[in-house]
Amino acid sequence: MRGLDMMTYDAQRPRRPGQAAPMGQPGGKPGYVYEWLAEVIADRIESGELAPHTPLPSERHLASQYGVSLGTARHATRLLRLRGLVVTIKAKGTYVTDRN
Repeated sequence: MRGLDMMTYDAQRPRRPGQAAPMGQPGGKPGYVYEWLAEVIADRIESGELAPHTPLPSERHLASQYGVSLGTARHATRLLRLRGLVVTIKAKGTYVTDRN
């Protein structure tokens, strides 16, 4: 499955009667919720609302704040780490990186 776009695959998969289709992002946009959440947090970082060297809210808090699952919040945080926007220090937390 790695090479396939999972959303496309999932959308084409046959469903049982009464089974829900993939949810997508809030507002009905197609895509994954964790990508939407990562983008929302990235926008907060780029706007300066979350300043460099400040702790990112915990994954549990993010999940509660945005009404998503803990796994979704963890995946969004992972995307932010991959983009270099945050860094996670074991037993300390996740912090916004300095963009310079």
